[in-house]
Amino acid sequence: MMSSFASYFLLFSLWQGNCTSAIYMAYVITDTCTKDELCVQACPVDCIHPKQDEGGFEEAPQLFVNPVECIDCGACIPVCPTNSIYTLDELPVESARFAELNAAHYN
Repeated sequence: MMSSFASYFLLFSLWQGNCTSAIYMAYVITDTCTKDELCVQACPVDCIHPKQDEGGFEEAPQLFVNPVECIDCGACIPVCPTNSIYTLDELPVESARFAELNAAHYN
């Protein structure tokens, strides 16, 4: 589990340079993602990309949650057959780098 301190540190490290544009990463997808798109189908706001019909799907090692569009509903977590989706607070320490990869995908 990632500590609260680590969560705040990651939030600070993703800060865009002013107080109104910090990015909060609600969910993180790790490298065990099989890109089966069950999470994409469950997401009510279409914030998980790339999808099969989008550019970059084949090259992407996993799917990514857009931190700006995500409404923090959690619909993606129970449908993931590989348990690849975590809340930032529950992200295992050994998977912490995936929070940065998810955020970097959208920057």
